[in-house]
Amino acid sequence: MADKALNRSGQSLDQSLHDHLWGYRDTRFRLNERGVVELTGHRYDMSGTEMPLFWPFVQDILGHEIDPTDLKSPNAAPVVPEPRPCPEFRRAVETVLAKDRVSDNAKVRLNHSHGQTSNWELYQVIYENLERVADLVVWPESTEEAKQLIQLAGQHGVCLVPYGGGTNVSNALLLSPAETRPIVSVDMSRMNRVLSIDETNQTACVQAGITGSELERALRAEGWIVGHEPDSMELSTLGGWISTNASGMKKNRYGNIEQIVEKVTLISPRGEITHHDSAPRRSAGIQPRDLVFGSEGNLGLITEAVVNIHRIPEETRYASYVFPDFPRGVDFMLRLQRSGVVPASVRLVDNLQFRFSQALKPEATGLKAVEQTIQRTALEKLYRFDLRNISAATVVMEGSRSEVSHQARHIKSLAKSFRGVAGGSENGKRGYMLTYAIAYIRDFLAPYYISGETYETSTTWDNIHNVVDSVKQAALDLHAKHNLYGNPFISARITQVYHSGVCIYFTHGFSNRGLENPLEVFIDIEHGIREAILAADGSISHHHGVGKLRQRYLDRVMTSTSRSMLRELKHSADPDNVFGIGNGAFG
Repeated sequence: MADKALNRSGQSLDQSLHDHLWGYRDTRFRLNERGVVELTGHRYDMSGTEMPLFWPFVQDILGHEIDPTDLKSPNAAPVVPEPRPCPEFRRAVETVLAKDRVSDNAKVRLNHSHGQTSNWELYQVIYENLERVADLVVWPESTEEAKQLIQLAGQHGVCLVPYGGGTNVSNALLLSPAETRPIVSVDMSRMNRVLSIDETNQTACVQAGITGSELERALRAEGWIVGHEPDSMELSTLGGWISTNASGMKKNRYGNIEQIVEKVTLISPRGEITHHDSAPRRSAGIQPRDLVFGSEGNLGLITEAVVNIHRIPEETRYASYVFPDFPRGVDFMLRLQRSGVVPASVRLVDNLQFRFSQALKPEATGLKAVEQTIQRTALEKLYRFDLRNISAATVVMEGSRSEVSHQARHIKSLAKSFRGVAGGSENGKRGYMLTYAIAYIRDFLAPYYISGETYETSTTWDNIHNVVDSVKQAALDLHAKHNLYGNPFISARITQVYHSGVCIYFTHGFSNRGLENPLEVFIDIEHGIREAILAADGSISHHHGVGKLRQRYLDRVMTSTSRSMLRELKHSADPDNVFGIGNGAFG
């Protein structure tokens, strides 16, 4: 993987995943016997370190003490309905797939029946029960097997649901109780090979079930990378990126997924949707390729794609800058975008997010403690920064040494003109890498009656503060409406910059202690925040997609004629609704 210290100790890593929670079994946050938070395992730079400031920070921000012995008990024996019988289909499938690639095991079916939407899917699967569970799980290994599988599903009246890395956060994998047909989850994880590398044209043909970590590992062995690094990179798949129209943290250099993918193959019940040629660009009328991006499992199985690849950069360098406040940081980001010298990644966090990241640091000792004291004193006394207002930017520069050096000089000079103070490369790298481990925090806090959710949107440069202020106010209002305990945690960060605007990512936390109907409250809060985003002219989503979570808002962002056209397209590709997951406009 491009930048992560995945294995600091040299030990081999356990690649087994949590059944329902985020990530790998060897990694989790926990309170140790001394009451200090630590991250287990050896996977990340922060693994194995104690973070003595984090537990006090959580209690301070949420405005109440948390009893570490009072834990919300998970559902010890989740109810998994018996699979709906489809014996003829299964017998037919087992002539195409080996029997070990077909399963009706209850645990396997449950694991394939949800994504990672915090306060909806996960709450149900951990503390209640899912209403609908997949009836069968299958694992194809080739495009030809996928074709046969789809043909058999049509013949036997079966509903197919594509399953990639299971990291979706828009309820796209949530199965409808109204679906009366047997539901078969098509796990694409065995379609994880790099089929070919074209070094002259710098492209690779890759199966769609490959995860980001598998893809980068395979390509790096040959001296190449793709450069697409979403927060979920370790677990999410190429097919998932395409089906949700994903964005990565280094999109400034390598592009969003629609710029990275040159050719894509989707197998629908009516046949193969692709181009015969592979070209950097074509003017051949309406492009079927473009219809696959954001299709969210509604049209068929994405089986492979041709992606642009790049030589491993000569240098990767990190930097960080602290600004007096969030508005000053936003002004810096705008000027940086306008300058044309934009690094691979640049992200800006507000004050609360900055303090959150500081609370995840290990305790400083010796010279490190002295250094931090000097830095803090300098910010307050020399630069006259209020530590309760400051914001911070993390920067990743990649390319040739001369290119990176030029970017570093330019960014440093530009930051200085906005009163930015250099925070060092170590903090820059740490801020970038933190995103991979931070997802585990949600699952650590959940048993302590703390709910965590994220919301992302995009908006224009002149509307950033309106969106941020609207969402923060909505979080406060919803907290009061439901008489929630303590205070909410609501913070914002800018994760992507564009010519006309940005992506804003919100992190929201609150106590759910004492709620009689927590799921109803979660749903109301989710919709309330999304209403605030749309009312402030934010987009329905920048990169998470629509799924089922945001379906109710499509009429606000898409005309009825547009929706009808999409449904007619769906009927043309899948007249019997074999792919009946019902996401987006097809719900």
